[in-house]
Amino acid sequence: MGLIIMQNKKILFTALFLIFVLVIIPSLIVMTSRWDLYYTLSSVALLAIASAGVWLTFYIGRINIGQGAFALVGGYVTAILITKAGFSFWLALPFSGLFAAFISVLIGLPILRLRGVYFAMITLVLTEVGRLSALALPITNGAKGISNIPLPGELSFAGITIIPDFASFENPRMAFYYLASVLMILCFATLYRLSNSRLGHLCRSMQQNEELTSSIGVNIAAIRIIIFALSSFMGGIGGSIFAVMSQSIYPSSFQVADSINFMLNCFLGGLGYVFGPMLGTVVLYFGWDLLFQTGKYQMLIYSSLLIISMLVLPNGLLSIRLSGRKKS
Repeated sequence: MGLIIMQNKKILFTALFLIFVLVIIPSLIVMTSRWDLYYTLSSVALLAIASAGVWLTFYIGRINIGQGAFALVGGYVTAILITKAGFSFWLALPFSGLFAAFISVLIGLPILRLRGVYFAMITLVLTEVGRLSALALPITNGAKGISNIPLPGELSFAGITIIPDFASFENPRMAFYYLASVLMILCFATLYRLSNSRLGHLCRSMQQNEELTSSIGVNIAAIRIIIFALSSFMGGIGGSIFAVMSQSIYPSSFQVADSINFMLNCFLGGLGYVFGPMLGTVVLYFGWDLLFQTGKYQMLIYSSLLIISMLVLPNGLLSIRLSGRKKS
Protein backbone atom coordinates (compact mmCIF):
# COMPACT_ATOMS: atom_id res chain seq x y z
CA MET A 1 0.00 0.00 0.00
CA GLY A 2 2.82 2.37 0.91
CA LEU A 3 4.58 1.61 -2.38
CA ILE A 4 1.42 2.46 -4.36
CA ILE A 5 1.05 5.76 -2.51
CA MET A 6 4.70 6.61 -3.18
CA GLN A 7 4.29 5.80 -6.89
CA ASN A 8 1.16 7.95 -7.08
CA LYS A 9 3.05 10.83 -5.45
CA LYS A 10 5.84 10.51 -8.00
CA ILE A 11 3.35 10.51 -10.87
CA LEU A 12 1.57 13.57 -9.43
CA PHE A 13 4.85 15.41 -8.90
CA THR A 14 5.97 14.59 -12.46
CA ALA A 15 2.68 15.79 -13.93
CA LEU A 16 2.80 19.04 -11.95
CA PHE A 17 6.41 19.63 -12.96
CA LEU A 18 5.60 19.09 -16.65
CA ILE A 19 2.63 21.45 -16.47
CA PHE A 20 4.72 24.08 -14.70
CA VAL A 21 7.62 23.90 -17.18
CA LEU A 22 5.70 23.46 -20.43
CA VAL A 23 2.48 25.40 -19.77
CA ILE A 24 2.61 27.80 -16.82
CA ILE A 25 6.05 29.34 -17.41
CA PRO A 26 5.46 30.05 -21.15
CA SER A 27 2.04 31.52 -20.31
CA LEU A 28 3.54 33.84 -17.70
CA ILE A 29 6.22 34.99 -20.14
CA VAL A 30 3.60 35.77 -22.78
CA MET A 31 1.49 37.68 -20.25
CA THR A 32 4.43 39.77 -19.04
CA SER A 33 6.04 40.12 -22.50
CA ARG A 34 9.44 39.33 -20.95
CA TRP A 35 10.70 37.56 -24.07
CA ASP A 36 14.29 37.64 -22.82
CA LEU A 37 13.28 35.11 -20.15
CA TYR A 38 12.99 32.46 -22.83
CA TYR A 39 16.72 32.75 -23.51
CA THR A 40 17.54 32.83 -19.79
CA LEU A 41 15.47 29.76 -18.94
CA SER A 42 16.74 27.90 -22.02
CA SER A 43 20.29 28.55 -20.85
CA VAL A 44 19.43 27.22 -17.39
CA ALA A 45 17.98 24.04 -18.90
CA LEU A 46 21.07 23.48 -21.06
CA LEU A 47 23.42 24.10 -18.13
CA ALA A 48 21.37 21.62 -16.08
CA ILE A 49 21.84 18.98 -18.81
CA ALA A 50 25.61 19.49 -18.80
CA SER A 51 25.65 19.47 -14.97
CA ALA A 52 23.72 16.20 -15.00
CA GLY A 53 26.62 14.67 -16.92
CA VAL A 54 29.03 15.82 -14.21
CA TRP A 55 26.75 14.30 -11.55
CA LEU A 56 26.93 11.00 -13.43
CA THR A 57 30.72 10.85 -13.09
CA PHE A 58 30.39 11.59 -9.37
CA TYR A 59 28.19 8.50 -9.32
CA ILE A 60 31.25 6.32 -10.02
CA GLY A 61 33.45 8.23 -7.59
CA ARG A 62 35.16 10.58 -10.04
CA ILE A 63 35.37 14.39 -9.74
CA ASN A 64 34.82 15.75 -13.26
CA ILE A 65 35.94 19.36 -13.83
CA GLY A 66 36.22 19.04 -17.61
CA GLN A 67 32.62 19.14 -18.81
CA GLY A 68 33.21 22.53 -20.43
CA ALA A 69 35.56 20.86 -22.92
CA PHE A 70 32.85 18.47 -24.13
CA ALA A 71 30.27 21.26 -24.30
CA LEU A 72 32.74 23.20 -26.47
CA VAL A 73 33.28 20.14 -28.66
CA GLY A 74 29.53 19.71 -29.10
CA GLY A 75 29.07 23.37 -30.00
CA TYR A 76 31.86 23.40 -32.56
CA VAL A 77 30.87 20.10 -34.17
CA THR A 78 27.31 21.36 -34.65
CA ALA A 79 28.50 24.72 -35.99
CA ILE A 80 30.91 23.08 -38.46
CA LEU A 81 28.39 20.49 -39.66
CA ILE A 82 25.68 23.09 -40.23
CA THR A 83 27.72 25.96 -41.71
CA LYS A 84 30.38 24.03 -43.65
CA ALA A 85 28.91 20.60 -44.38
CA GLY A 86 25.28 21.62 -44.89
CA PHE A 87 23.88 19.27 -42.24
CA SER A 88 20.46 19.76 -40.74
CA PHE A 89 20.50 20.77 -37.08
CA TRP A 90 18.47 17.67 -36.23
CA LEU A 91 21.25 15.46 -37.62
CA ALA A 92 24.06 17.58 -36.22
CA LEU A 93 22.60 17.52 -32.68
CA PRO A 94 22.90 13.77 -31.96
CA PHE A 95 26.14 13.55 -33.95
CA SER A 96 27.69 16.24 -31.76
CA GLY A 97 26.78 14.34 -28.62
CA LEU A 98 28.14 11.10 -30.07
CA PHE A 99 31.37 12.79 -31.17
CA ALA A 100 31.87 14.21 -27.67
CA ALA A 101 31.26 10.73 -26.26
CA PHE A 102 33.77 9.25 -28.71
CA ILE A 103 36.42 11.76 -27.66
CA SER A 104 35.69 10.98 -24.01
CA VAL A 105 36.25 7.27 -24.63
CA LEU A 106 39.66 7.95 -26.16
CA ILE A 107 40.59 10.21 -23.25
CA GLY A 108 38.90 8.09 -20.61
CA LEU A 109 40.73 4.85 -21.38
CA PRO A 110 43.97 6.09 -19.75
CA ILE A 111 42.71 8.69 -17.23
CA LEU A 112 39.76 6.85 -15.68
CA ARG A 113 42.26 4.64 -13.85
CA LEU A 114 43.06 7.71 -11.75
CA ARG A 115 41.03 8.69 -8.72
CA GLY A 116 40.40 11.65 -6.47
CA VAL A 117 42.36 14.83 -7.01
CA TYR A 118 44.49 13.24 -9.76
CA PHE A 119 41.50 12.62 -12.02
CA ALA A 120 40.06 16.03 -11.12
CA MET A 121 43.25 17.85 -12.14
CA ILE A 122 43.46 16.01 -15.46
CA THR A 123 39.86 16.86 -16.34
CA LEU A 124 40.43 20.48 -15.28
CA VAL A 125 43.18 20.70 -17.88
CA LEU A 126 40.85 19.31 -20.59
CA THR A 127 38.77 22.48 -20.75
CA GLU A 128 41.84 24.63 -21.35
CA VAL A 129 43.12 22.14 -23.93
CA GLY A 130 39.77 22.38 -25.71
CA ARG A 131 39.93 26.18 -25.73
CA LEU A 132 43.50 26.23 -27.05
CA SER A 133 42.64 23.65 -29.71
CA ALA A 134 39.72 25.78 -30.87
CA LEU A 135 42.10 28.73 -31.14
CA ALA A 136 44.68 26.78 -33.14
CA LEU A 137 42.66 24.61 -35.53
CA PRO A 138 41.87 26.16 -38.94
CA ILE A 139 38.46 24.47 -39.14
CA THR A 140 37.29 26.34 -36.03
CA ASN A 141 38.31 29.78 -37.43
CA GLY A 142 40.54 30.44 -34.43
CA ALA A 143 39.63 33.42 -32.25
CA LYS A 144 37.01 34.55 -34.80
CA GLY A 145 34.91 31.52 -33.99
CA ILE A 146 31.93 30.52 -36.10
CA SER A 147 29.02 32.94 -36.37
CA ASN A 148 25.78 33.28 -38.33
CA ILE A 149 24.70 29.74 -37.51
CA PRO A 150 21.22 29.33 -39.01
CA LEU A 151 18.21 28.48 -36.89
CA PRO A 152 16.96 24.87 -36.88
CA GLY A 153 14.80 24.05 -39.85
CA GLU A 154 11.71 21.89 -40.05
CA LEU A 155 11.81 18.30 -38.82
CA SER A 156 9.35 16.10 -40.67
CA PHE A 157 8.71 12.40 -41.16
CA ALA A 158 6.68 10.86 -44.00
CA GLY A 159 5.48 14.30 -44.99
CA ILE A 160 4.25 15.08 -41.48
CA THR A 161 5.81 18.06 -39.69
CA ILE A 162 7.01 16.98 -36.26
CA ILE A 163 8.83 20.21 -35.35
CA PRO A 164 8.23 23.39 -37.40
CA ASP A 165 10.98 25.64 -38.69
CA PHE A 166 12.19 27.78 -35.79
CA ALA A 167 12.21 30.84 -38.05
CA SER A 168 8.44 30.48 -38.43
CA PHE A 169 7.92 31.24 -34.72
CA GLU A 170 7.04 34.81 -33.76
CA ASN A 171 9.85 34.50 -31.23
CA PRO A 172 12.36 31.68 -32.00
CA ARG A 173 13.52 31.78 -28.38
CA MET A 174 10.21 30.17 -27.41
CA ALA A 175 11.05 27.20 -29.64
CA PHE A 176 14.50 26.90 -28.04
CA TYR A 177 12.89 27.01 -24.61
CA TYR A 178 10.64 24.06 -25.43
CA LEU A 179 13.51 22.15 -27.04
CA ALA A 180 15.84 22.70 -24.08
CA SER A 181 13.12 21.95 -21.53
CA VAL A 182 12.01 18.72 -23.19
CA LEU A 183 15.61 17.51 -23.50
CA MET A 184 16.25 18.43 -19.86
CA ILE A 185 13.20 16.42 -18.78
CA LEU A 186 14.30 13.43 -20.88
CA CYS A 187 17.84 13.73 -19.52
CA PHE A 188 16.81 13.63 -15.86
CA ALA A 189 14.21 10.94 -16.51
CA THR A 190 17.00 8.83 -18.00
CA LEU A 191 19.25 9.52 -15.02
CA TYR A 192 16.46 8.59 -12.62
CA ARG A 193 15.86 5.32 -14.44
CA LEU A 194 19.58 4.58 -14.61
CA SER A 195 20.11 5.27 -10.90
CA ASN A 196 17.41 2.73 -10.05
CA SER A 197 18.66 0.08 -12.48
CA ARG A 198 21.25 -2.67 -12.00
CA LEU A 199 23.87 -0.43 -13.60
CA GLY A 200 23.04 2.29 -11.09
CA HIS A 201 23.49 -0.12 -8.18
CA LEU A 202 26.86 -1.18 -9.60
CA CYS A 203 27.90 2.47 -9.94
CA ARG A 204 27.03 3.11 -6.30
CA SER A 205 29.04 0.09 -5.22
CA MET A 206 31.98 1.34 -7.31
CA GLN A 207 31.70 4.70 -5.59
CA GLN A 208 32.12 2.95 -2.24
CA ASN A 209 34.76 0.34 -3.11
CA GLU A 210 35.93 -0.47 -6.64
CA GLU A 211 38.09 -3.42 -5.54
CA LEU A 212 35.18 -5.08 -3.78
CA THR A 213 32.92 -4.51 -6.80
CA SER A 214 35.55 -5.99 -9.11
CA SER A 215 35.93 -9.03 -6.87
CA ILE A 216 32.39 -10.20 -7.65
CA GLY A 217 33.11 -10.28 -11.40
CA VAL A 218 32.00 -6.78 -12.43
CA ASN A 219 33.91 -5.21 -15.32
CA ILE A 220 34.48 -1.86 -13.61
CA ALA A 221 36.67 -0.53 -16.45
CA ALA A 222 33.81 -0.92 -18.94
CA ILE A 223 31.33 0.74 -16.57
CA ARG A 224 33.67 3.69 -16.04
CA ILE A 225 33.95 4.20 -19.81
CA ILE A 226 30.18 3.90 -20.36
CA ILE A 227 29.37 6.42 -17.62
CA PHE A 228 32.05 8.87 -18.76
CA ALA A 229 30.77 8.60 -22.37
CA LEU A 230 27.18 9.28 -21.24
CA SER A 231 28.40 12.24 -19.21
CA SER A 232 30.26 13.70 -22.19
CA PHE A 233 27.29 13.04 -24.48
CA MET A 234 25.15 15.27 -22.25
CA GLY A 235 27.81 17.96 -22.31
CA GLY A 236 28.01 17.76 -26.10
CA ILE A 237 24.23 18.03 -26.47
CA GLY A 238 24.09 21.05 -24.17
CA GLY A 239 26.91 22.80 -26.04
CA SER A 240 25.35 21.98 -29.41
CA ILE A 241 22.01 23.63 -28.65
CA PHE A 242 23.70 26.57 -26.94
CA ALA A 243 25.77 27.29 -30.07
CA VAL A 244 22.71 27.29 -32.32
CA MET A 245 20.63 29.29 -29.84
CA SER A 246 23.40 31.91 -29.67
CA GLN A 247 23.97 31.50 -33.44
CA SER A 248 27.71 31.57 -32.71
CA ILE A 249 30.48 29.66 -30.96
CA TYR A 250 33.90 30.90 -29.82
CA PRO A 251 36.86 29.33 -27.99
CA SER A 252 35.82 31.32 -24.92
CA SER A 253 32.19 30.11 -25.01
CA PHE A 254 33.02 27.44 -22.41
CA GLN A 255 35.95 28.03 -20.10
CA VAL A 256 37.44 26.55 -16.93
CA ALA A 257 35.02 28.64 -14.85
CA ASP A 258 32.08 26.96 -16.60
CA SER A 259 33.45 23.50 -15.82
CA ILE A 260 33.81 24.49 -12.17
CA ASN A 261 30.24 25.83 -12.15
CA PHE A 262 28.92 22.54 -13.55
CA MET A 263 30.57 20.80 -10.61
CA LEU A 264 29.28 23.36 -8.10
CA ASN A 265 25.73 22.88 -9.41
CA CYS A 266 25.96 19.23 -8.40
CA PHE A 267 27.44 19.97 -4.97
CA LEU A 268 24.87 22.64 -4.15
CA GLY A 269 21.84 20.64 -5.27
CA GLY A 270 23.04 17.42 -3.66
CA LEU A 271 25.29 14.65 -4.97
CA GLY A 272 23.00 12.03 -3.47
CA TYR A 273 19.96 13.12 -5.47
CA VAL A 274 19.27 12.75 -9.18
CA PHE A 275 17.61 16.16 -9.39
CA GLY A 276 20.37 17.87 -7.43
CA PRO A 277 22.11 19.27 -10.55
CA MET A 278 18.85 20.81 -11.76
CA LEU A 279 18.14 22.59 -8.50
CA GLY A 280 21.77 23.63 -8.10
CA THR A 281 21.84 25.14 -11.58
CA VAL A 282 18.69 27.19 -10.96
CA VAL A 283 19.90 28.50 -7.60
CA LEU A 284 23.43 29.36 -8.74
CA TYR A 285 22.36 30.93 -12.04
CA PHE A 286 19.72 33.23 -10.58
CA GLY A 287 21.65 33.74 -7.35
CA TRP A 288 24.56 35.20 -9.31
CA ASP A 289 22.21 37.53 -11.18
CA LEU A 290 20.51 38.69 -7.98
CA LEU A 291 23.89 39.58 -6.47
CA PHE A 292 24.74 41.75 -9.48
CA GLN A 293 23.44 44.79 -7.57
CA THR A 294 26.20 44.39 -4.99
CA GLY A 295 28.80 45.54 -7.54
CA LYS A 296 32.42 44.79 -6.64
CA TYR A 297 31.29 42.69 -3.66
CA GLN A 298 29.37 40.28 -5.90
CA MET A 299 32.05 37.58 -6.06
CA LEU A 300 32.88 37.90 -2.35
CA ILE A 301 29.26 37.47 -1.27
CA TYR A 302 28.65 34.72 -3.85
CA SER A 303 31.69 32.70 -2.69
CA SER A 304 30.89 33.21 0.99
CA LEU A 305 27.32 31.99 0.55
CA LEU A 306 28.55 28.91 -1.34
CA ILE A 307 31.02 28.05 1.41
CA ILE A 308 28.40 28.55 4.13
CA SER A 309 25.81 26.45 2.28
CA MET A 310 28.27 23.57 1.85
CA LEU A 311 29.24 23.72 5.53
CA VAL A 312 25.65 23.86 6.75
CA LEU A 313 24.23 21.52 4.10
CA PRO A 314 27.03 19.13 3.09
CA ASN A 315 24.49 16.88 1.34
CA GLY A 316 23.03 19.71 -0.74
CA LEU A 317 19.84 21.72 -0.76
CA LEU A 318 17.63 18.71 -1.43
CA SER A 319 18.71 17.19 1.87
CA ILE A 320 16.60 19.82 3.66
CA ARG A 321 13.33 18.18 2.67
CA LEU A 322 14.52 14.70 1.81
CA SER A 323 16.81 13.94 4.74
CA GLY A 324 14.45 11.32 6.09
CA ARG A 325 13.64 9.74 2.75
CA LYS A 326 15.38 7.41 0.40
CA LYS A 327 17.76 9.21 -1.93
CA SER A 328 16.70 9.08 -5.56
